[in-house]
Amino acid sequence: MAQYFVIHAQNPQQRLIHQTVEILRNGGVIVYPTDSSYALGCMLGNKDAQTRIRQIRDVDDDYHFTLICRNLAEIATYAQVGNSQFRLLKANTPGQYTFILKATRELPRRLQHPKRSTIGLRVPGHAVIQAILDELDEPLLSMTLLLPGEDEPLNEAWEIRERLEHLVDLVIDAGPCLTVPTTVVDLTGESPEVLRLGAGDPAALGLESVE
Repeated sequence: MAQYFVIHAQNPQQRLIHQTVEILRNGGVIVYPTDSSYALGCMLGNKDAQTRIRQIRDVDDDYHFTLICRNLAEIATYAQVGNSQFRLLKANTPGQYTFILKATRELPRRLQHPKRSTIGLRVPGHAVIQAILDELDEPLLSMTLLLPGEDEPLNEAWEIRERLEHLVDLVIDAGPCLTVPTTVVDLTGESPEVLRLGAGDPAALGLESVE
């Protein structure tokens, strides 16, 4: 049965953050809050936990994880960032965006798009996940908590616990999140392209919405 931590959304309790990271390091799958929706997360190198997240989401190996990073410097470790991309990322991280970039050699091949060698990366603007990342000292692998057959992510921690208490190791309750995933922006081409419109405003990137 999943543990249930009530963590303050603006001032996370360090004791609970430390326990969260211990659960992750012991192979756990957690549900955590972001500045868009609640999400599922696990350690970068834990294949078993990654498989569990895919099973919860009912997605196959072609559906890729997002790498949740603390800051722009960490993004640059795992993705190729040119000058124009750097300026755009610097102006819009942390934020409600997932950016698609070419992966570097630091990122395991199994986490990259099999044909394009890309990865989705994100820096969320939420104190709880930032505290977790600081304690963990590395990125987190993540997927939006959107259950099979549903149109919107779950946003109430008590409901998440009821539905996933035997499938995850920890649910973090930091209050309701949005029921909207991130805006996904592809930065691998000559100009940025919005692939999915979500919580992040494309106008802040100088882009128009997708049709």
